[in-house]
Amino acid sequence: MNSRERVLGRVRRALADDRGEGPAAPTSASRLPRDYLRTHGERSERERTALLAEHLTEYRAHVHRADPDGLPELIARLLDARGARRVLVPAGLPPHWLSAAVQEPVPDRAEDTAAALDRVDSVLTGCALAIAETGTLVLDGGPDQGRRRITLVPDHHICVVRVPDQVVCSVPQAVARLDPTRPQTWISGPSATSDIELDRVEGVHGPRTLDVVLVGSDGPGRACAGDGGPG
Repeated sequence: MNSRERVLGRVRRALADDRGEGPAAPTSASRLPRDYLRTHGERSERERTALLAEHLTEYRAHVHRADPDGLPELIARLLDARGARRVLVPAGLPPHWLSAAVQEPVPDRAEDTAAALDRVDSVLTGCALAIAETGTLVLDGGPDQGRRRITLVPDHHICVVRVPDQVVCSVPQAVARLDPTRPQTWISGPSATSDIELDRVEGVHGPRTLDVVLVGSDGPGRACAGDGGPG
């Protein structure tokens, strides 16, 4: 048996164990301890949204608030301020989000090349959820989000988060809500990287500018601590 066969054999055994088709292995995911904290402290819906906004701002994202009726006007102002002429839109984006905008909507098409996407000024999407403790937006290719690459190539991304329903406290809570079979993109601020001298460069791996719009009411509501217990 060569190295390739040994590696593939281990993969097959691991997959069989996860499906309940073989004896449990010591490294099986089902036997990993999961008694870690799911959240760090108790937060109301309002506090959860405030923490998300705080962390997004720390990552140099621009955070905006709007009620549902004011969302189209805010999106139009953000596009105008950017000087955008064309905005990329996923197929399932709510039409009224762009009802006040004068920019040309560009549909998300599978045949578009990276060069074509690069000629678009902005992209507007929703999200699957947002994580307060890490300031992270998660996209999973849903109808109002489109394919992964449409939020990686254009230089300006406007992402709408519905609060409080789409805001969770922690990464464990997010993982529990997400479908692991969907293509996920986790975004914490605009794209940025640093070289060995710590010179920050933005826009290398994705949008240089990220506008996050928090839409809805984040009243006192229910707290999220201990949601589901250790998982």
